[in-house]
Amino acid sequence: MKWRRVALLVVAFSLMGGSLLFADAASTKVKLMLNGRELEDGGYIIDGKTYVPVRNLEGLVEFNDSTKTVNYYKPNVHMFLFADDNVFGDVKKTGKLKFNVFSQIDNLRTSISAVRVSITAPDGTSKEIQTDDIKEQRDNFWFRTKDYTYDFKTPGRYIVGFYMQPSNGSDFVLVAEKSINVLK
Repeated sequence: MKWRRVALLVVAFSLMGGSLLFADAASTKVKLMLNGRELEDGGYIIDGKTYVPVRNLEGLVEFNDSTKTVNYYKPNVHMFLFADDNVFGDVKKTGKLKFNVFSQIDNLRTSISAVRVSITAPDGTSKEIQTDDIKEQRDNFWFRTKDYTYDFKTPGRYIVGFYMQPSNGSDFVLVAEKSINVLK
């Protein structure tokens, strides 16, 4: 009786191991790069097709559980950086600079409750420039931050990010970026 149980367990574990090996051979985890930056979740190749988590694509994602539908929205966001009414993209030296961010948003096909603009230094530290609630839903609008003084302490690439918060109350989602190169 005991040997039958052992034999049954050996057969069961053998079949499970074979299935796991087959499943592993059919899918491969791959590194996912978005605009030169590696994304944490990565992607998968399954049966020759590449699958990417849609939440990694810098857009707004809605999941409808009743219809099992994922809606992905990527509005067009164009950002311009102004210092003393002059557009800039590079900063000639380190130090403090007063500027504002003008954003033109169009093709917004879902409801949002707020927008946020922040800046991230080359060392990864991030500071919020401004967050505002959206009171009137429109598919296009302009957003300009108040003047903001930032200390560009080191040379390198700084990223200004434009975020939207979906109306369902979930977290802010990055939808666009603009880089600032600070020269020595």
